[in-house]
Amino acid sequence: MPNTKSAQKYVKISQKKRLRNKSVISHNKTAVKKAEEAIFSGKVKEAEEEVKNTTAALDRAAGKKILHANNAARRKSRLMKKLNQAKAAETETTA
Repeated sequence: MPNTKSAQKYVKISQKKRLRNKSVISHNKTAVKKAEEAIFSGKVKEAEEEVKNTTAALDRAAGKKILHANNAARRKSRLMKKLNQAKAAETETTA
């Protein structure tokens, strides 16, 4: 339990921030899952659109300091790697 009045106020502020950030983090996790599902389903056009939307959402979260910039970059990199592998696999099957 906080001892000083300013510490008590800070606890309230941090709880509000946590609740606000929770929805953004949840949205980003859902977006990543949707993008991965689209990639693994083999629908490359839909997957590209989902990855684009997910990348934008991750960038927004990193810009607001909700996610660390390197965390967002790592997630985007992993998504792009999966997307590029799916594209390569599709071109091999059609060629």
